This record gives sequence, C-alpha cells and structure tokens, in this order.
Amino acid sequence: MSTPPFLTLPPSARALRVVTARGQFAALRAEPVGTVRGSALLVPGFTGSKEDFIALLEPLASAGYRVTAVDQRGQYETGGPHDDPAAYAVAALGADVRALTEALTAEGGTGPLHLLGHSLGGQVVREAVLAAASEAAASEVAAGSTAPGGAPLPWASLTLMSTGPGPIDPAEAERTRLLVEVLPTMGLEEIWQVMQQMEKADEKRARRVPSPEVAAFLHRRWLANVPQALIATGSHLVAAPDRVAELADVITAGLPALVLSGVQDYAWPVPEQTAMAERLGAHRVVVADAGHSPNAEQPAATAEALLAHWG
Repeated sequence: MSTPPFLTLPPSARALRVVTARGQFAALRAEPVGTVRGSALLVPGFTGSKEDFIALLEPLASAGYRVTAVDQRGQYETGGPHDDPAAYAVAALGADVRALTEALTAEGGTGPLHLLGHSLGGQVVREAVLAAASEAAASEVAAGSTAPGGAPLPWASLTLMSTGPGPIDPAEAERTRLLVEVLPTMGLEEIWQVMQQMEKADEKRARRVPSPEVAAFLHRRWLANVPQALIATGSHLVAAPDRVAELADVITAGLPALVLSGVQDYAWPVPEQTAMAERLGAHRVVVADAGHSPNAEQPAATAEALLAHWG
C-alpha cells in the first residue's frame, strides 16, 4: 500500500466527484498554472487511493497540467456494490478508466490527456488501452478502412508505474492469497491489525513511519475498502495474464509509453519491469531512493520524469 507523505491539498487542488457514464468517482483535481499544456488521469493501485498522488499534484499543475487522481471502484471514497464481483474484474475497471477518459475529455480546454496507472492500476489502464485499441480496430474494419494503425486512441501517452507484465512476486502473491482467503470470514478491522504486525516483521516492505495524521488516514482508507473489490483484484494480481505483446503492438502503432519504478519493488522485481519496458519498446526510468511508490516517496523526481515523457 502506498503511504502519502502528507494530506493537505496544494492551493491549486480540490476534491470532487467525476460524473461518468459508469457512475461517479471520487477524485482530487489540480488546476494548471499559466499556459495549459495538457491533462492527466492518475489511477491508483491495490488498497490505494487518489491520495497516493497528492505530492505530484502541485509540481504537475505548476508545469501546466490539469491533473485528476481518482479512487477506483471499490476504493476509499468511490465505493461500489458489495454483492457484484463482476464490477471489480479488471476488464470492468478498465471500462471505468475509459468512462473517466470520456468525461475528462468532454470537459474540454485541457489539451492532450496522459494516462498513468500505479501498481494494479497499471494493469487496469493496460486493460483500458487494449480494449480501446481493439474497438478502434473493429470500427476501422467495419468501415472498410485500410489505413494502418486504425483510429487514434484518446490518450497522448501511457505511463506504467511500479507494475509488471503478469502476476506479482511469489512472496507477495502468498500474502495476497492469504488476504483473499480470510476476507469472507474476517472483518476489515481485524485484518488491519494483523497486517500491521506482518509489515513490522517484513524488512522488504519497510516504509517511512507516517505522521499520526497519515497513519489515521491509512487506517480509515483500509476500512472504507469494499471487501468484494479486494477479493476480485487480489485474485487478479496473483494470476494476472501477461498481455505485454498485445500492448507492444499498440505502442508500436503510435502510443508513447513510459515504464517507471523505484530502485526496489516488493510487488514486481525491478529487473522484471525493465524487461517489460524492453518488450514494449517503452522508455524506462528508475527513480533513485524509491521503492514501490515513487509517486509518494520521491515525488519531485517522479514529476520530472513524467513531465519529460509528456513533452
């Protein structure tokens, strides 16, 4: 889980709900300062939330980007159904990203839209991109077009942050399987207490000790998760298919891509992420002194890399 370094929004940012054809999504929005260069949609990972990107809002907005970070369906303040597992399948979450993209694009006046997914969010945005590319190709065939590449996608670029090609690392997968197994019978508060003890004993997952305010937020956020969402997305992470070859075709057709990570990662080994970037033909950035969440751990360096990628 990502730990935001602070919770106070910068002056350029506010909380809102983005209304889409697939429902409303809780979000943080930072408005650009000066000339508008573009916009960005940031999608968090497993057990995460929009606050994971809070330290990126000001540097990206100051550079001229309207930034929207969201809670996925089933997360924190977006919520979701407690009796519909299909709502949390990665394909459904990818459809949510496409609906959010349509809503943000319809707002107008914000230039090209850049898409970023962190951790599980990386595989969710991958699903969105592949679905959009497939739909665009089918439309071209139906229209009888022979133009190479098909219709343009609604994103100017793609960033995969601290995510991998398929399942998470075996040790992390074992932890996640255990979580999935106990969720139907244990309450979220009981699970939280066990997780805290496990994290203290696991050096690989060591993180900076949060302030009391952030620690209380992490607890509150965990309790707001929809258990069915945790079960569905956790089950995906331990058995995720490798769709890199499919995505590479889309990138080759004209979607600029960046694979960004810290120097260490408990979820997907850094060499595995580097190999994924090579398979994709994507630009690769490794952020110094960062682990699984460079967005929260080294936001200045992460923002610099994103701005270079976005052009």
